[in-house]
Formats: sequence, C-alpha cells, structure tokens
Amino acid sequence: MQENMDFIELSNIVSVCLDEIVKLKTENEALHRQVADLTRAAAGIVDNEKKAADRIRLIEDTMEVVKGCVTNGLDNVKYELSDERLDKRQWYFPKFFPIAETVERIVSEKCSIARFGDGEFAIMTGEARHKFQHWDKRLETRLKEVIRADEEGMLIAIADNYGSLEPYNEPGKMGIRYYMTEEVRKEHRQFLDLERVYHNTYISRPYALFADNRTDAPQKRFDDLKRIWDNRNVIFVEGSLTRMGIGNDLFSNADSVRRIVAPAVHAFDKYDEILQAALRYGSADTLFLIALGPAAGVLAYDLFRSGFQAIDLGHLDLEYEWYLRGNGERCEVKYKYNNEYPEGDIVEDITDEEYHKQILCVIPE
Repeated sequence: MQENMDFIELSNIVSVCLDEIVKLKTENEALHRQVADLTRAAAGIVDNEKKAADRIRLIEDTMEVVKGCVTNGLDNVKYELSDERLDKRQWYFPKFFPIAETVERIVSEKCSIARFGDGEFAIMTGEARHKFQHWDKRLETRLKEVIRADEEGMLIAIADNYGSLEPYNEPGKMGIRYYMTEEVRKEHRQFLDLERVYHNTYISRPYALFADNRTDAPQKRFDDLKRIWDNRNVIFVEGSLTRMGIGNDLFSNADSVRRIVAPAVHAFDKYDEILQAALRYGSADTLFLIALGPAAGVLAYDLFRSGFQAIDLGHLDLEYEWYLRGNGERCEVKYKYNNEYPEGDIVEDITDEEYHKQILCVIPE
C-alpha cells in the first residue's frame, strides 16, 4: 500500500515537474521570440538611423549647393544687369539724396520731413501691414496727398530699397529682398514720380540695418542727427508707450522737451485731436518730433503747412537703444513699444518723474 502511495506521489511530482518544464519551455520560446523581435527592431533602428544620417548629409550637401548657387548668382547679377543688350526701360530706380545732405537741409533750412515705408505704402493700397495702425480710408487719402506734395521746405522720403543694397548688412538685405516683390514694386511705382529725387526714409534707421553697424559710423550718424534738435525747444508727439529719450541721452542737447502723448496704436483714429493739441501748444520756435506710425507723415505735413518745422522721426529712439546695447541687431527694450521684436507690445511701466513732468496732454484712446 505504501509503495502504491509513494508511486502515486512520485507520479504527481513528476507530473508537476513536467508541467513546469513545459511552462518554462513555452516561456523560454516566448523570450526567444521577443529577443529576436528586439534584435530585428534594433537592426531596423540602426538601419533607419543610417538612412536618416544619409538623408541629413544629402540635405546638407544640397544646401551647400543651393548656397553656392545663390551666392554665385548674386555675384553675377551685377554683370547681367550691366549688359547693354537689356531693355532697362521696364525698371524704375528712384533717385535719392544722400542722408547727410538731407540732415543738412533739415538743420540749415529748417525743412520738415515725412517718411514713407512699407506700412504707409500698404495703407495707400488699401491694406494694413502693421498691427499698430489699421487701414483707414481717410488715412489712405491723406498719405496719397502727402507723398505727392511738392512744396519748398517739405521733404518726402521713401526707402532706398529699389536697386543696390550694398550699404546694408545681410539680414537687412534679405528682409528687403523678401518684401520687394514684383507686385510691391508695381504698387509703389503708381505713387512715385519718376523724375523726382527723394530723400531716404532710412535717415531714422542709422544702426541695425547697415553693414557698418559694428564700426564708429552709427555714432557719427547719430551725432549728425542730434544737430537737428540742438538747443531747440522740442515737442514730442508720440504714442503712449513710445517714451522717446527715456533711459538714454539722445535728446539731451535739446533746450527743452515736452510731450503730447497719443494712443499707442491706431493713433490716426484720434488725428484731429492730436493735430489740435499740437497747434495749441506749439509756438514759433517749436520743433515737433513725431513718432506716431503712419499718422506721423500726415501730421508732419499739416504742421509744416501751419508754419512749424516737423520731423517724422519713426524708430530713431529705438535704433539708439539698440545701438547702446551694441549687439548689431534689434533687441528687446522692456519699457518701450517695439513692433519689430517678439512681444514688443508688452511694455513695462515706468516711474520716471521727469517724463511725467514733460507731458503737456494725453489724448485718450
């Protein structure tokens, strides 16, 4: 009986062992399959990485070829364009006064100036290029009037973008090339006089755009511009977040500085109030310096016709801020509105007492 029991127990044990062996074998086979799958996957990853690396090398090689073609192509353009066989009558290259000559006329002859850039041209064609001034039919009409103005003492400036870009740095050149499409050139041409010599809008851009901006040339340009307001009684007409001269010495040589503060954006919506404030506070010796987006040129023209000297100053103060930082490019200025820098419309408050004392009036939005 005991022998039978032992045999039965042994059989049970053997059976359990066999079951475990089968189970282990099954698990072992599963593990082998997983290992095989992982091995194949690893091989695939290696293969994909190799393919990706090959593609990257191909892209890099292609980019080098494209870069070479672009560089060589641009180098060759001057030879292509100088060929006498070309019919150049279809092209239009405006003529420009040198910036130094424009500054001299503003200083010695007390001329006023209105500047036209991409934002002004966009509005004249029924669009709005910048978020700080939406399109307005009246503004469109007034800008068309100003750009065609031909009166002694009123200088009209456009950007010197139409031909050689030699004075500018590479980022500046690429930005101009991107903007100056055939369509844009046609739009501009309808407003321009082919016989007229224009002043250069970049009079207020002495720094970031130019190829020599890491030399002493920008400082010389700023010093030349500072002659305009030297010992003058100045009234700024600016947006509420523009704050010209705050934090720098750009206007330190002015005899006095006062401010008419207008809305930071869409200033032309309040144009009549802004003009009336300027006429109310201006006196015979007042020099108006204006930073007001596309409304600035119209205001400069209307103040000129009212007997004042008025300068559409644009981004000059920001350019000076960038120059002081010395990076050779546009950068953040936390307490001034900067439409040419990411989130530049997010502006910190200031507590400058002198700034608040200079404010003659605030035109509400």
